[in-house]
Amino acid sequence: MPTVAPPWTYTLQLPHDPRAPGIARATLRTVLAAHGLAALTPTAELLAAELLTNAHLHTAGPYALHLLGREPGRLRIAVWDTDPRVPPGFTADPGPQSLPPDLAEDGRGLHLVRACADSWGASVLREPGASNGGKLLWADCRSDDVP
Repeated sequence: MPTVAPPWTYTLQLPHDPRAPGIARATLRTVLAAHGLAALTPTAELLAAELLTNAHLHTAGPYALHLLGREPGRLRIAVWDTDPRVPPGFTADPGPQSLPPDLAEDGRGLHLVRACADSWGASVLREPGASNGGKLLWADCRSDDVP
């Protein structure tokens, strides 16, 4: 008889510290192993790394990693930061002009997220008093190993 796993969520608050993305990735690996989702680790870690690095490089304040398990084998990785501006690489249709030049050393991270995630999106958080403002970039991935 199949069982239904209840939804779960974890949030890791991170300071603006260069070690924070690595700590968040280690936490992600631990959470996935605890929930039997180790098969998602390579993709989930790539998605988280790119979202976390974007928050660290382009904001001056704290940020947070949110992990949400809503259905078996499916994970949403979200990163909140204090800047309400959605980066050009993560808009609905960034167009070819948002791609970095071939020899550029950076600028590909959010394009990787778009290419590797099953779905992705952004939410601008503007309600005063309801949140800390800023934005939430998210990406979903799933495991084909779950029935």
